Amino acid sequence: MKTRLLCLAMLLLVCRPALAQEPDLKRGAEVYQYWCSACHGPQTGTPGTTALAARYKGEKPAVLDQRTDLTVQTVRFFVRNAVSVMPFFRKTEIGDADLAALAAYLAAKRP
Repeated sequence: MKTRLLCLAMLLLVCRPALAQEPDLKRGAEVYQYWCSACHGPQTGTPGTTALAARYKGEKPAVLDQRTDLTVQTVRFFVRNAVSVMPFFRKTEIGDADLAALAAYLAAKRP
């Protein structure tokens, strides 16, 4: 019994930091709304959505938070490195924790 309790305690100590570091999807949605939705939101005429609609020709949703094919790595790459007319975002603009939350939010598979 003591061995089981000791193992459980050790497991909790080992796993707890990893759980604390999981990105917050709610925070990711907030970061998306603040930094991304002006260009990549559902409003008509946003430059990012318009460009993606032209690129994908209806094969994929143009609005980023409606996509189901984005990966964490893809989101992180484009945010930090930019593409076309989209600017890159410095760590002083979107910090690493917020970028992790944003990437997790956009990579989350939605129905």
